[in-house]
Amino acid sequence: MDKDLLSIQQVRDLIKSAKVAQKLYSTFTQEQIDKVIYAIVQEMKNHYVDLAKKAHEETGFGKCEDKVIKNRFANEFVYDYIKDMKTVGVLKETDTITEIGVPMGIVAALTPSTNPTSTAIYKTLISLKAGNAIIVSPHPNAKDCVIDTVKLMQKAAYAAGAPVGLIGVIEIPTMEGTNELMKSKDTSIILATGGEAMVRAAYSSGRPAIGVGPGNGPAFIEKSANVKEAVRKIVESKTFDNGVICASEQSVIVEPCNKEAVMEEFRKQGGYFLSKEESEKLGRFILRANGTMNPQIVGKDAQTLAKLSGLNIPSNVKLLLSEQSTVSKSNPYSREKLTTILAFYVEDNPEKACERAIELLENEGKGHTLIIHSENKDIIREFALKKPVSRMLVNVGGSLGGVGATTNLAPAFTLGCGAVGGSSTSDNITPMNLINIRRVAVGVRELSDFKKDTNTNSNSDVTNSEIEDMIRRIIAEYRK
Repeated sequence: MDKDLLSIQQVRDLIKSAKVAQKLYSTFTQEQIDKVIYAIVQEMKNHYVDLAKKAHEETGFGKCEDKVIKNRFANEFVYDYIKDMKTVGVLKETDTITEIGVPMGIVAALTPSTNPTSTAIYKTLISLKAGNAIIVSPHPNAKDCVIDTVKLMQKAAYAAGAPVGLIGVIEIPTMEGTNELMKSKDTSIILATGGEAMVRAAYSSGRPAIGVGPGNGPAFIEKSANVKEAVRKIVESKTFDNGVICASEQSVIVEPCNKEAVMEEFRKQGGYFLSKEESEKLGRFILRANGTMNPQIVGKDAQTLAKLSGLNIPSNVKLLLSEQSTVSKSNPYSREKLTTILAFYVEDNPEKACERAIELLENEGKGHTLIIHSENKDIIREFALKKPVSRMLVNVGGSLGGVGATTNLAPAFTLGCGAVGGSSTSDNITPMNLINIRRVAVGVRELSDFKKDTNTNSNSDVTNSEIEDMIRRIIAEYRK
């Protein structure tokens, strides 16, 4: 049998099993659900390193040590945030309204190759916490590490009493299999994290979906900012797992008054400013002829990028920066670069910086993330009021700030981009995005109350005889 047919059949079998398992799981109390979640978390604590190694070896993206941190974040940090959430049964009750949490059913979880194991852990925890079943669809380039991750979670969950079939994974991932999963009438909601084409497919599947478009976050270093600290945070963020988190900085914007200080600080901290010729050479390698990013650049350190593109850079360089003055789809530096490359713009004042940031976001990354380093509260407020983003991060690195690790945003590896970004929500996705709320409402008014109000109003209206009298007087006045 052909691979695509095998994949489709496997998906159908997974859906069938998940449907039966979720029906039983939907009868679980909050305590029973929490027991399953706790068991998964405890098991996954033992596998941060080995899963990080597998992900790094299979994809070639990022840094193994940073993937360990992401696995821990997706497991422990997410768990600490969701463990006390009430997601099933009575959530809230007053004398007149009772809110009841109702699982959605089966979650189709599409995972990217950039954050494969951590995203699989995160999506499984939030889906099960909400009382749902989950079927994970791994990116083909990261299927083995994701399959291993899911099998570990299956073992722990089933040992804790979860029904078999509640957690599934497509072991023969194909486009046809993923489409079968997304379009199935039994799929309740799609959690799509990955490329723009995949997200569009999720939204056009005919099933409810929460998708995440590309990030292209500008970072504005305003003149009041602590330059040394701002640069440190940007370098740490952009080099974390070699820039594969979509909330990472893609461009730096400065003013003329702090340009030299910022450039000098970047050089001190491992930044390398490309010459015009070097920028053009690297740019041709970044962008393919069809206008898409070259996958060879994803998650690579600066030294590897230099070798691949034929550049000669110092051995201590961590980050490549290119001075730019234009924004367009054909300018690779003004787009999302999931690697250790930053565009560098100089604008006359905060107003022009604001305009440039909007231009960058409208080019790519609308609704996602913006970063500002500033001590001027008025400028921070102005940026917050005007930018088409769902997350504006202040004086913090984008990568871990956007996902909620170094901010108080909800910890998540699915970051909604809002309507402006083509997403159904602007939230960092949590279990509360994966439940429906049934509202029980007690009657508090009668129809007669509305009729009474209407009758009262009609009694105060002008009578017909008064209207006729007014008309006669107007006509008489007109005839004079």
